[in-house]
Amino acid sequence: MEWLAQPDTWIALLTLCALEIVLGIDNIIFISILTNKLPAEQQANARRVGLGLAMFMRLGLLFSIKWLMGLTEPLFTILNNGISGRDLILLLGGLFLMYKSVKEIHEKVETAGKKDEMPKKMAFATVISQIILVDLVFSLDSVITAVGMVDRIEIMVAAVIISVAVMMLAAAPISNFVNRHPAVKVLALAFLIMIGVALVGEALDFHIPKGYIYFAMAFSVLVEMVNIRIKARSVNS
Repeated sequence: MEWLAQPDTWIALLTLCALEIVLGIDNIIFISILTNKLPAEQQANARRVGLGLAMFMRLGLLFSIKWLMGLTEPLFTILNNGISGRDLILLLGGLFLMYKSVKEIHEKVETAGKKDEMPKKMAFATVISQIILVDLVFSLDSVITAVGMVDRIEIMVAAVIISVAVMMLAAAPISNFVNRHPAVKVLALAFLIMIGVALVGEALDFHIPKGYIYFAMAFSVLVEMVNIRIKARSVNS
């Protein structure tokens, strides 16, 4: 247990926790948008189930590292690009994110201004099944990142549990904020389209640096926060 007393262990844990939380924000946004399709009394339970499944998926993948690493071996080649199991999951997950996000934006635009048209509700099982699919994509990306950063499985497990606990605490406030501000919801959906494109690109060996994506997201959020602040002041005045 001497590794617990080493500063490098705690630095690695804190760094990995921060990275897992950042990667998990995308997951929270998607879960929040999906659970909004449920009746109000089921939304909190669906968020907990979705994030709980995400944690168990990540832990399961961590304890299957040998199999996980095998997913990076090419299964076949398309246009001189080797396609692995990981690439297939990222490709399908990216396409699914893009499809769902565009569909949500379309529904929001089509129902805008129609007060008598209630948003369509989905069954609890349907929402959970879609959350599981997206959890798999984000969990795979998260675990591969963790495996590349640290060597000890104990640190990886601790980082996953801590990050999911933080995500569970943040899920309700983020969900409520997104639902209160329609423009933020559209912005979040646009982020998910961008992330879907990045996943598809990575699956096809076209790497888009995450820093660019997160900078664009942070800048867009900052502009929207200014707009919300201006709107609030105009209403109060």
